[in-house]
Amino acid sequence: MIVDRAVYRGGRRLSDADAATARQDGDLLWIGLHEPTPEEFGAVTAEFELHDLLVEDALKAHQRPKVERYGDVAFVVAKTAAYDAPDDVVIGELQLIVGPGFVLSLRHGDGSPLAAVRRRLEGDAALLAHGGAAVLYAAIDAVVDDYALVIEELEVDVDEAEAAVFSDDRDNPAARIFGLKRQVLELLRNVVPMGELLRDLMVAQVVVVDDELRLGFRDVDDHLQRVLSRLELVRDVLSDALDANLAQVGVRQNDDMRTISAWAAIIAAPTLLAGVWGMNFSHMPELSWSVGYPIAVGSMAVVAGVLWWRFRRVGWI
Repeated sequence: MIVDRAVYRGGRRLSDADAATARQDGDLLWIGLHEPTPEEFGAVTAEFELHDLLVEDALKAHQRPKVERYGDVAFVVAKTAAYDAPDDVVIGELQLIVGPGFVLSLRHGDGSPLAAVRRRLEGDAALLAHGGAAVLYAAIDAVVDDYALVIEELEVDVDEAEAAVFSDDRDNPAARIFGLKRQVLELLRNVVPMGELLRDLMVAQVVVVDDELRLGFRDVDDHLQRVLSRLELVRDVLSDALDANLAQVGVRQNDDMRTISAWAAIIAAPTLLAGVWGMNFSHMPELSWSVGYPIAVGSMAVVAGVLWWRFRRVGWI
């Protein structure tokens, strides 16, 4: 569907009445769409005579981050990310078609809505006066900024999972750690190609921008490199947490085995004594003693008590 449609002249948004008149040279038409149907996209783009392959890629979505030229029209694909729920990162796609006097922005998924980008540009007429390249710069900048917000949420989840590894809780956090690692790897898989995209955008032959916007793209690339560094750090922390969890599981199993062994020894000692006195030999004088039974039971209790004290002292129980 069409989210917003506006015509800008000299960096200022025209009223609907003014925009309805014929556009002048230097005007910029910006149409924002969200998951358009082929019919909606065809109706919007009929006047622009877009290449068939460009139309096919735009409707198909699920493209890799890239910049492609179709004559004087540039087709830019960027991957968006949003933190949907605890431990859940949703990857989307933003496509920007930049041509002479027009920009089409297509969003697939809920990540990186462009309403705030449009407000930012409408509040900065000098930037918006640069035309479609300014929209491209502001949109990619917003996408990269959203990566940082997603990583902040992931870092909270990773800290919780890491704390669970060393807690006294007997629950095994391995499944959550592995799930978080999958989310981070999926995010890395989509974010890493954005570096190549930004380098292409800084080349004038791909998208014509002036020196000011080229500096802006370079700043966005710097932000992206910091995002990648944080993502790699989070990935390493998750790998270490998974290894530590496996080690903790081994330690707990050893503790359990020591406790079981200690109680087995405590039970075995009275069982041994009972077995000795339970043998039917004729010459066992203690069997005829009046204090034989108390001595036998007392001996079992003393041996079991001494073993319990000893195991307790060494931490086996």
